[in-house]
Amino acid sequence: MVIAGKETEKELVRQAINELWELLTGQQRLFLMSHVSLEKFKKNEFIYHEDETPAYLYCLAKGKVKIFKEGIGGRSQIVRMAKPEGFFGYRAGFAEDQYSTSAAAFENAVVCKIPLPVIMDIVHENNEVAIYFIKQLANLLRHADEQTVNLTQKHIRGRLAEALLRLKSKYGTEEDGITLSISLSREDLANLSNMTTSNAIRTLSAFASEKLIAIDGKNIKLLDEAKLHKTSMNG
Repeated sequence: MVIAGKETEKELVRQAINELWELLTGQQRLFLMSHVSLEKFKKNEFIYHEDETPAYLYCLAKGKVKIFKEGIGGRSQIVRMAKPEGFFGYRAGFAEDQYSTSAAAFENAVVCKIPLPVIMDIVHENNEVAIYFIKQLANLLRHADEQTVNLTQKHIRGRLAEALLRLKSKYGTEEDGITLSISLSREDLANLSNMTTSNAIRTLSAFASEKLIAIDGKNIKLLDEAKLHKTSMNG
């Protein structure tokens, strides 16, 4: 099956799980490839829902995915964003728990799906793979700790500055070096920064008037990263 251009399904899977692939034995690679699958998701389409029982380990092959939790009054809190070659949705599977979050395509995406029994068999056989996922979970915990502090202690200016810098770190910029390589609505930014949409709009306008950023529709240019870092650190 051709996914895009000359890329075959097998090549796309190998690219998506490259770090994991390098740790596998030849037999484990054959075992994994005989069970793995790719699925396309349209923008805003759910990949999994909160409270569902996990069945797969997911890895993003193309596009962007948001992991979020529904809050009071229907407001969503974006917990994190996944980028290509990044695993997601695995904590609940390893914990034999239900999903505590939902995941949806932020833009059209291609997702690699590995059945949990398959990855668990490999984890039990391969210590390097087990250590790899321990490190992934440790990084996830560090991110959660940092986000808890940022969202509870920083004022809205600090939270929004932090969110913009995190988006640059995760997705990079366009060829001009300053335009974020992700287009976000004001609501998305608000959900990422734990604020109301109206506050996000006002704060973005303030940043623009201070020449920290420039706004072109859903595209945001970071004009003064040093001041954004300072704003983020000062909270």
